[in-house]
Amino acid sequence: METLGRSNAVREYFGDRYDTVHRYAQMLLDQGELRGLIGPREMPRLWERHILNSAAVVPYLAEARSVADVGSGAGLPGVVVAIMRPDAEVLLVEPMERRTTWLLEVVEELELSNVVVKRGRAEEYGGAFEVDAVTSRAVGALSKLVRVSMPLVRVGGELVLLKGRNVRDEFDAARKVLRKFGAGDPEVLPGKTIEGVEVTTVLRVERRK
Repeated sequence: METLGRSNAVREYFGDRYDTVHRYAQMLLDQGELRGLIGPREMPRLWERHILNSAAVVPYLAEARSVADVGSGAGLPGVVVAIMRPDAEVLLVEPMERRTTWLLEVVEELELSNVVVKRGRAEEYGGAFEVDAVTSRAVGALSKLVRVSMPLVRVGGELVLLKGRNVRDEFDAARKVLRKFGAGDPEVLPGKTIEGVEVTTVLRVERRK
């Protein structure tokens, strides 16, 4: 379960952020299943399917100084983003109280001074703040994500989403809502981390007006 997480490849990938990422992964291993954050079958694949999968979005957030993670849940990818980008403000938006309780504990335990946890649905925060980028993982269909998340993105900012490999199948259903929110054409990008770990799919959409 921990072999990949302790490998040289993972240590090198995360560099000076490795210790903090490892502590977060250990919190998930210790409490994730018990608190209903991650299913039991996912635990042996935590590093590959969740930690590294979340990290794959970070290179596409290089220009962002503020990031909102919508439907943050266990903190994937938001906590991983916050650890890897200590220079960026990261807002974790999550409606469920038990999950926001967990997120607050993680922020305190890992001393993440760049994180703010916001309890509520993304649509409740439209007009309350704008960020350079909104990310999310396994939250819903593209049409829904654009509708609830794009109002949080400043003009010139981006949605940078972790999606399944068949995300192009969602484009037609999302076309109308993309136009409504002044979005550009969706761009499908490779989310690479370390050798031997499956490349994930990143979808980037710019808000143009």
